[in-house]
Amino acid sequence: MSPVSEQERPTGATRGLILGIETSCDETAAAVVAFGEDVLSSVVSSQVDLHARFGGVVPEIASRAHLELLIPVVAQAMVEAGVSGADLDAVAVTHGPGLIGALLVGLSGAKGLALAWDLPLIGVNHLEAHLYAAQLEHGRIAFPQMVLLVSGGHTQLVAVAAPGEYELVGGTVDDAAGEAFDKVARFLGLGYPGGPAIEEIARSGDPQAIDFPRAMVHSGFDFSFSGLKTAVINHVRRYPEAATEDVAASFQAAAVDVLALKLERAAAEYDVASVALAGGVAANTPLRQRVALDAELAGLGCSLPGRTYCTDNAAMVAAAGWHRFRSDGPSGLDLPAVPGLRLPV
Repeated sequence: MSPVSEQERPTGATRGLILGIETSCDETAAAVVAFGEDVLSSVVSSQVDLHARFGGVVPEIASRAHLELLIPVVAQAMVEAGVSGADLDAVAVTHGPGLIGALLVGLSGAKGLALAWDLPLIGVNHLEAHLYAAQLEHGRIAFPQMVLLVSGGHTQLVAVAAPGEYELVGGTVDDAAGEAFDKVARFLGLGYPGGPAIEEIARSGDPQAIDFPRAMVHSGFDFSFSGLKTAVINHVRRYPEAATEDVAASFQAAAVDVLALKLERAAAEYDVASVALAGGVAANTPLRQRVALDAELAGLGCSLPGRTYCTDNAAMVAAAGWHRFRSDGPSGLDLPAVPGLRLPV
């Protein structure tokens, strides 16, 4: 990766080391990243097993788990990176969007560490952090870029002119794609989380067995997955003998079609140099394969984050924090948790 020049370093930065902390939902994560690119450590403690029996994330359980796990996770990240507080330039932390209780745990911990180590605090938007996930493995990418940010809570098309320069091109008008995967998986009795469960069973199904609707596929850049979810439920109720693997495969094919086609159209209309995926649903194999193929045919660069960086992690928070530190400087210690924080555009 290309080294960061002296001119790009924030005033006071020495080694460019940022400690990132992420607790917006059900992953307790910490990471140390140098100059927004080189991951020295990335530790994620997942709470999937705690929430699986409830079929989704229980906010109170998530908050309590973060309280127990945050300090051990931070300590492990620091040890793996081989650094101490004196080596760091700043502490970056997700302050929204997310679950209010979960956010407050990470934010309070980050403030305490910043005070104890006499370091600047950097508030990071969780959605913005996802936009940097691909760069952690691909290094500096070709801008402008069209990013499909697709997760359990968000489905957005974001035009990225350069780090920190975003335009929201489209979003979901109802369910996010990941939310639809979870709800369909729950209805089919496949368990939680829904995305991996559906992808697994869909491998033995026929994606053309059922012609589920592709809502709004040729209408603008917004998304709608509520109708697709309802279509799956209605079909299974009408045809209870339908093979679950065929239902799952056909649902997945419809969702991937909409996501990939809208990304392809947005990339063409905005004349970008590359495309990227971000968010938990970016780990879906058929979606990754489709986007990579579409990009190759269009002659575009394609940045697909490794599956480790698709789900919530602190390395992307540290990377985003580095860029925010360069452009805006530190946040105040009165930085609030903002559950409904929007992507800065």
